[in-house]
Amino acid sequence: MREPAGDNPLDQAVKRLERAISQLEQRLSGHAGKPGAEIGGLFDQDSAKLAAELDQSRQREKELEEAGAEASAALGRAIAEIKAALSSDDADENAQSQTEEA
Repeated sequence: MREPAGDNPLDQAVKRLERAISQLEQRLSGHAGKPGAEIGGLFDQDSAKLAAELDQSRQREKELEEAGAEASAALGRAIAEIKAALSSDDADENAQSQTEEA
């Protein structure tokens, strides 16, 4: 079969190329949403996971701060008791040495 007049081999190649590009664009447009949605879904999952981990970390930070405050208060009480005990011992020793001198 002969090609119609005016359709030389170059024109035919251009038409085939345009058809192939058109088909490729159609296929790509049909699949374009799928990978993007999958990737977006992965980002959403990662984002949700990171947000949950951040919330857990903040809660843990509060717990550690509370524990640190309790430990600090307990140490303060212990120091006060030790100072009181040492002061009491010093007072007893001073009173004892004054009675021995008299």
